[in-house]
Amino acid sequence: MTTDTIDSWGALADGTRRAIFKRLADGPMAVGDLARHLPVSRPAVSQHLSVLKRAGLVSDRAAGTRRLYHVNPSGIEALRSELDVFWGKALDAYKLLADEEGQHP
Repeated sequence: MTTDTIDSWGALADGTRRAIFKRLADGPMAVGDLARHLPVSRPAVSQHLSVLKRAGLVSDRAAGTRRLYHVNPSGIEALRSELDVFWGKALDAYKLLADEEGQHP
């Protein structure tokens, strides 16, 4: 498996990865715990976690013989920063449109 990074939005485009990511938002979980509530195998969950990890959205830590996965706060911040840019542009466009509308009675 390659170690280069993956686009965060692309990683979340997959429904199973989004489901895993949402479950991890509730707190750290092991692969088996995640797989128990998904219609995919444990190896498939591990592969999805690998993609989320390479995208910077998920981190893991050793807990005895298991690995616990959790949401990576810096990954969330990166997504939010991108959304803030879009939101700022949308508000600027709306303001421009509203100003133009206000000039034409």
